[in-house]
Amino acid sequence: MRGTAIGRAARWALLLAAAAAPGTAQPRKPPAVFGIFDGDPMYTVLPPGAIPAIEAPRFVTGKDAEAQMLPDEPVLGVVVGGEAHAYSLWHLDAHEIVNDAAGNTLFAASW
Repeated sequence: MRGTAIGRAARWALLLAAAAAPGTAQPRKPPAVFGIFDGDPMYTVLPPGAIPAIEAPRFVTGKDAEAQMLPDEPVLGVVVGGEAHAYSLWHLDAHEIVNDAAGNTLFAASW
């Protein structure tokens, strides 16, 4: 029991020392206003390059996709030269851009 009380006291002392240390708290800076659109501010909340593009997408067969996705899950579809590619909007929410190729045609699928 005594070891628990000492451990608890040490944790409290460490917590209080960290909370009282000068210069540890950073003032919260509001996001920069990127521009005004229709009277409303548009804020920059992420620096350029913070959302990485998918550079080498991996594809699965339609049968494998059916096993992994919901039947009504939306995708962004692209057909180039008769070659079809589908990109899950769930993935594009996190990456927004896929740099891809169909045959010799390079393209970017963007969400």
